[in-house]
Amino acid sequence: MHHRLCLAALAFLVAAGPALAAETMGQIERLDPRFDEIVPKDAKIEKLGEGYDWAEGPVWDKAHGYLLFSDVPRNHVLKFAEGKGVSEFLSPSGYTGNKPRGGEPGSNGLVIDAQGRLILCQHGDRQVARLNADKTFHTLADRYEGKRFNSPNDATLSRAGDLYFTDPPYGLLGLNDDPAKELKFNGVYRLSQDGELKLLTKELTFPNGIALTPDEKQIYVANSDPKKAIWMVFDLGADGGISHGRVFYDAMRWSGQRKGLPDGMKVDAKGNVFATGPGGVLVFAPDGTLLGRIDPGEATANCGWGDDGSTLYLAVDMYLCRIKLNTKGVGF
Repeated sequence: MHHRLCLAALAFLVAAGPALAAETMGQIERLDPRFDEIVPKDAKIEKLGEGYDWAEGPVWDKAHGYLLFSDVPRNHVLKFAEGKGVSEFLSPSGYTGNKPRGGEPGSNGLVIDAQGRLILCQHGDRQVARLNADKTFHTLADRYEGKRFNSPNDATLSRAGDLYFTDPPYGLLGLNDDPAKELKFNGVYRLSQDGELKLLTKELTFPNGIALTPDEKQIYVANSDPKKAIWMVFDLGADGGISHGRVFYDAMRWSGQRKGLPDGMKVDAKGNVFATGPGGVLVFAPDGTLLGRIDPGEATANCGWGDDGSTLYLAVDMYLCRIKLNTKGVGF
């Protein structure tokens, strides 16, 4: 290169300065040596987007290579693509009625089935629905014994295609006291791949996040009740029913002390549980030992695996974040 061109290039680089590093937030708390095998020592919580009312339900679309997540109050699904940032993907996402309403009407939990189709837990329309190619919705389930669901919240799919989902009242303006609430309880359900709906339990006060163990012999359910902030685990029978329910972890000592309640969760291929709750994402060993926390500093609603399966995306109140890990989610 000509000497003058070299000087010009050098001047440009000096003026431009170093490339801007991604903005980070929060902190990581390490409580057990096993945590270091999961979360790299130099791991950072990277901020990808902000300005949402309440981010939820992150799910990775493998076929298209992008992340989808809900903004529940604003009634739409957003898309994050590397190098392109966040854009709108779907609106409305959970409430298709004509009468304006407040509260949390949009979609919440999102899953993608084996055929690559998006399934949404829809608060406002009070159903679990599949998105059609023309952006209309196909109802998968909206009633139990003839009574409308409260507001399906979060879901997980088994390898066989059975959908497990929770139905707390968060999409109802009056919650449990809403006059439109038709069921007297807040349930956990299984919708089998052949369309049979089964109530698994109605004993949890505010069932929320839900996840299967890698061998699908157990299922976790979060209870987002400030008066009973716990995660439950149940044995899963061959018939899809549950038994032997017991507390997996009790977070009551932090309820009201740290931001957040037991909410969405995911499991890695080794069975470690990544559960959003008081103080961010609590990482548990399969035996229930708390290994550490990934704490963005704000109430964390949900998380989801993405990229090659070793990135954990976080829906954090008004933010979308991610952290690179040494482990991979189930299914990657």
